[in-house]
Amino acid sequence: MRYGGAVSAIVLVWLLIGVLAAWQRDYFQSGDTSCATAGTIALTVIAGPLNYAGVNPRVHCDLPQPSSMPAVDLERLLGMEA
Repeated sequence: MRYGGAVSAIVLVWLLIGVLAAWQRDYFQSGDTSCATAGTIALTVIAGPLNYAGVNPRVHCDLPQPSSMPAVDLERLLGMEA
């Protein structure tokens, strides 16, 4: 049996529902163009149908805090002092 056509149709419908979800949230209306905006739209397109199913996925991003160590003097480290 060949399932390629059915799988392709399911993926296409999934992505179209995700685009509809992003459109409903007015992500395509803003003039802001950045990597963060593109990532938000892409994540909504991929996970959008899950919201309609009631799953309501959330992304939690915990970034490490900057180090309190002093900056390294690269010239001194490489022996290129004047």
